[in-house]
Amino acid sequence: MRLLLLPDELRKTLKEPLGRLYRGNGLECVKAMEKELLSAKKVVAIGDMTAFYLLKASIVPDLLVVDNKTKRMAVSDHVIEMLDHESYRTARVKNPAATISKDLIDLISQSLRGTEHVKIIVEGEEDLATLPAILYAPIGCVVVYGQPNEGSVLVDVTAERKLHIEKFMKQMIVEE
Repeated sequence: MRLLLLPDELRKTLKEPLGRLYRGNGLECVKAMEKELLSAKKVVAIGDMTAFYLLKASIVPDLLVVDNKTKRMAVSDHVIEMLDHESYRTARVKNPAATISKDLIDLISQSLRGTEHVKIIVEGEEDLATLPAILYAPIGCVVVYGQPNEGSVLVDVTAERKLHIEKFMKQMIVEE
């Protein structure tokens, strides 16, 4: 497998939050979910603005997956500077839109097994990185991602949630 491609019929499923939706702007959302973030084994942030607001609130996620864009537009230099946090080892990966590449899956999996803070910069699109992040994060971790124009979603990683994501990913189209 080189790529998992998201078929059109599954796209509407991902419009619904995979966890708890916290409505509001970035910092409001982080403050509202702070208790869960601080008690989690690990915190994973998917998306530049999600990562930015967590770092701005002095919460340093164990894993960041970013693409230097928000809503398909380049993020500001201020955001890039914040994401260039000294705690992170940086890895780069290619991942086309509406796909999850094997390289991205492998990097997420390896990063979540280790103890080092890692920032994965995706050339392409990182939107679907939430799925392997949930699948490979240890139980007791949280994955946070943005829900466009609504707020942020916090996913508690549980055995049931992992099974749900695994079943979902098996419905994706495998391309070699």
